[in-house]
Amino acid sequence: MLFLQLVIGGIAQGCIYGLIALGFVLIYKATETVSFAQGELMMLGAFGGLVMMTMLGFPYWLAVPCVIVAMALFGILIERIVIRPVLGQPAFSIVMLTIGIGYMARGLITMIPVIGTDTNALPVPYKDEIWKFGGDAMGIGAVVINVENIVVIAVTAVLCAVLFALFRYSKLGIAMQAASQNQLAAYYMGIPVKRLNGIAWGLAAAVAAIAGILLAPITFVHANMGFIGLKAFPAAVVGGFGSLPGAIVGGLVIGIVESLAGFYLPDGFKDTAAYIVVLIMLMVKPNGLFGEKLRKKV
Repeated sequence: MLFLQLVIGGIAQGCIYGLIALGFVLIYKATETVSFAQGELMMLGAFGGLVMMTMLGFPYWLAVPCVIVAMALFGILIERIVIRPVLGQPAFSIVMLTIGIGYMARGLITMIPVIGTDTNALPVPYKDEIWKFGGDAMGIGAVVINVENIVVIAVTAVLCAVLFALFRYSKLGIAMQAASQNQLAAYYMGIPVKRLNGIAWGLAAAVAAIAGILLAPITFVHANMGFIGLKAFPAAVVGGFGSLPGAIVGGLVIGIVESLAGFYLPDGFKDTAAYIVVLIMLMVKPNGLFGEKLRKKV
């Protein structure tokens, strides 16, 4: 029973890693660069939900879509103002720029009085609710599951289905896939590559906002919660950096391994489990679980 609870908790945590890793993959496929600001975008989404629900008085079901739309627009704005002017520069320069964006976002949040420096609880309707399955009349031997974890898993599953439909059946998704394969050829075919890059950043920011709202009831809202992105990056590597399904699967692998390691192994292994999995994956399958082998003809 305990093992099952640990696995469910690991799946929920892995879903968060997977959602952030989706942002890594979306931006990488669109611009062939890595954004290390994904964790901070998730943090901004959580703070956006906190402000709307506590200060503006928005109900939960209204605040969530408002935050998602706001973060999507913010992602598009970042791409247009900050990222697009430096495209074509060495990839290292763009990576450092995204790291700077993350530091700026974290610094600006800490400047907000009261909520910026405190740990805050997000008032969600299902906070601290639990479900019990099995066990005797006294509850002994029952499987206890936090509703927060169930919500994380369910929302992630729905979001994956929506993204699958977007990239499989919509003209926008097909155009984004074409641009990710060969931007120059897509440009000559009349596909608005620059606009699609902005949409990719907006989509990545929206997914990060969803991850932040899902994570907030579990870990609370604070300025340093964006550091979870450092564990989402290994999830993208494990799944295969160019694969959207791989991002989710990699997140689940990291989350489950981390959950089990935190209980069954000595202290310290939980924090290093993600990177141990990455090292093993790089030795066994360098391209990741769903990664494609890239060959260059000379």
